Amino acid sequence: MIGLQAEVLLAGAPIRARALALTAPISFWGGVDPQTALVADARHPEFGQDISGRILLVPETVGSSSAAAILLELVHTGRAPAAIVLHQPDAILLLGLIVAKEMGWDAPIALRLDRDGFAALDGKELEITKEGVIKVTGHDE
Repeated sequence: MIGLQAEVLLAGAPIRARALALTAPISFWGGVDPQTALVADARHPEFGQDISGRILLVPETVGSSSAAAILLELVHTGRAPAAIVLHQPDAILLLGLIVAKEMGWDAPIALRLDRDGFAALDGKELEITKEGVIKVTGHDE
């Protein structure tokens, strides 16, 4: 498969992990449990899914200035997604990754890609290069 070129929002190491495409907007504040990395909003379609170590495809965020703190805590405890792929950049969310990098922690790469392709990537093993090329390397879960 030819890779999809995403825009790199925040540089990071190349990774390989299974994708989790969210099907609804999410607020990290109250929507993700920072202790377990589970989607904690009972109204969210992916309620109970573990985002830790996954390539998290986010169609839209629901703003909260605390989102950065939740993501920072996930990075600090080793429960962050392996990569975050956003349809639209979210400066507050990305701030958590920037602070993590400033503190010397390994923060995931963050990319921008049109959400039209998210469903086709869900559950697949993906590889992301540091240049933002996304390739499917494995089958569905």
